[in-house]
Amino acid sequence: MRIAFVSSSLPRRCGIATFTSDLMAATRTADPDLSTWVAAIDEPNVVRPYKREVRWRIRQGDPSSYRAAAAAINGSKVDVVNVQHEFGLYGTWHMAGTESVYEDHLRPFLEELRKPVVTTLHSVPPEPSPSMREAVLSIVELSQQVVVMAATAVDLLATDYHVQEPPIVIPHGMPAIEPHGRIRIKAKLGLQDRTIISTFGLVDPRKGLEYMVEAMPDVVARHPDALYLIAGQTHPNLLRSQGEQYRNSLIDTVERLGLRDHVSFIDQYLAQRDIIDLLLASDVYVTPYLDPRQITSGTLAYAMGAGKAIVSTEYLHAKEALGEGRGILIGFRNANQLAAAVNSILASGERKQTLEHMAYAYAREMTWPKLGRRWLELMSRPAAADTTRPRPREARTGTERHAGSPRAVAAIAAMVPTTETVVNEIPEDERSSPGVLPDMMPGVMIHGRP
Repeated sequence: MRIAFVSSSLPRRCGIATFTSDLMAATRTADPDLSTWVAAIDEPNVVRPYKREVRWRIRQGDPSSYRAAAAAINGSKVDVVNVQHEFGLYGTWHMAGTESVYEDHLRPFLEELRKPVVTTLHSVPPEPSPSMREAVLSIVELSQQVVVMAATAVDLLATDYHVQEPPIVIPHGMPAIEPHGRIRIKAKLGLQDRTIISTFGLVDPRKGLEYMVEAMPDVVARHPDALYLIAGQTHPNLLRSQGEQYRNSLIDTVERLGLRDHVSFIDQYLAQRDIIDLLLASDVYVTPYLDPRQITSGTLAYAMGAGKAIVSTEYLHAKEALGEGRGILIGFRNANQLAAAVNSILASGERKQTLEHMAYAYAREMTWPKLGRRWLELMSRPAAADTTRPRPREARTGTERHAGSPRAVAAIAAMVPTTETVVNEIPEDERSSPGVLPDMMPGVMIHGRP
């Protein structure tokens, strides 16, 4: 089987690019005979040296470029297309009077495409504008299958988008991690005497990192060895528009609060093995994000897969993943609640261990080795059909609404096929290595302006 993935692609520093790279690797592991090609979405005026798997390039923001890519894929030997959808990658916004209107560039692609397509929705915003709702309904109409990553998204598609048929739920994947080695890895990092709180990912104001920094004086008062590690480079879009303004504001807050020895920055785009080592060394993982509508978080998925005790604001993905006592949920923009939650974990070894075990148990069926097989099975269905033209499903544009929760329960029940163990599925050389984060040691305990 030959699959064309339409997505941003590494080395573009983008969460969708990382996700797609992981998904391609997982499906190839599930079927070594599988061929995976990419139609890579580039920002305007950007040229990147891609690997050979990138066969087509799409210029972001140019509708004709999307349509041309579809025509090129039509002329290839591709069996099925997988679109990784995020609104910013497939359209632009403009003002029409006082209203922000979304111009959908994916629809021209899907209308041109003559191959079966499976579309993954990475975001399903509640209460969408009419133009965003129409874009999603076009995806539902013109795709053979739609995939979301959380049961909450099933309900949102029904109630806020009037989609009658529930999508497939396949959760965000994560590496299969053995949640051991904290003491050993801390020693390798030179942090054996520290209690580590961490957040990783591209740095931008939507992450709410300043609230965790502001929480640190209360944490340090009870745990003088506490260190908050903020790992990741500034988001490239933010860097282009504002430079390091946000990071510098965080550094100013660190200085103002006298936290030089208790907050550090790892200003690097970390490889997967480096992220795993950072997580395994951490005592508490924090996502103080500010957008309550966020339906997917790859960093949260990774932290659960590493068996971390997690504190998070109540965005949609966190409420679903950390519910039923799997983590601690707090309000938005609240440093006091962050401090209280982190302190409650660090004060009780028993509670910390319980949270770690519950997070890991929840995530163990969501590892890439297992999800790779599920994705492969899903995409094999339309690929096996004799399809040379798109076969849109009936448009789900009616006003009939279903009772969301039962459908979400049914969808989520179908996503976990087994209860077998995780770590034995991975070749020895693919398992997480407790090595030192490369080139990071000189900067771990030092923060300064970039």
